[in-house]
Amino acid sequence: MKILVVNPNTSASMTNAIAETARRAASPGTEILAVQPDYGPEAIDCAMESYLSAVAVMDRILTLGEPYDAVVLAGFGEHGREGVQEIVDVPVLDIAECSACVAQLIGRNYSVVTTLQRSVGAIEDRLRLAGLADRCASVRSCGLSTLDVDRDPAAAMEAIVAEAERAVRADHAEVICLGCGGMAGLDEAITARVGVPVVDGVSAGVRLAEAVAGLGLGTSKVCTYAPPDPKAITAWPLSRHIAAADR
Repeated sequence: MKILVVNPNTSASMTNAIAETARRAASPGTEILAVQPDYGPEAIDCAMESYLSAVAVMDRILTLGEPYDAVVLAGFGEHGREGVQEIVDVPVLDIAECSACVAQLIGRNYSVVTTLQRSVGAIEDRLRLAGLADRCASVRSCGLSTLDVDRDPAAAMEAIVAEAERAVRADHAEVICLGCGGMAGLDEAITARVGVPVVDGVSAGVRLAEAVAGLGLGTSKVCTYAPPDPKAITAWPLSRHIAAADR
């Protein structure tokens, strides 16, 4: 089985960290193919960057040119999953939904610890849209940007632990979800500090992708996620036009 794991930003260091976490989580025999877009923001901390990355992610997947059995989108609640589901037949999983689903299997409720405060509303909206908000005790910000988390994991650890402890104490959260793909790999250390289960979305996404693909299931194409109707789309895929312009 081959799982395509897509980092929605263009940071090579984050892609490498996500790939390492995905490979640790994968079952023996599962191949992880980790990629990032050819263009777009180096980190995603606002709606504009999220929408831009959604276009770049669809472009990257559309032009990949090799087979895979499932897709894991390693951005926590970023835009674009529905678009990807329209252009591929295999299962497409988002790490926000995967981590929340796993959290609800092991605790009565859960809290998300994410990056900046401005990301809180977007994550709340994504969980509500996915039908996963009822058992979400809170979405908390650690006060660091995505780039801050990538550049200084030790400082990020302390900030995440502090908010996770507040979520457990004040919001009565029984499980913590790491609300950023750039936090991949920090779950075990944070669990040891906080004392409750901590779900890493990349790991959860890989394992759930294995399960869904292993059941022989793919995205339903009967209506909502049917392929787009044929029509002209100017300069699409954009990456090919950029490459042609550079020659």
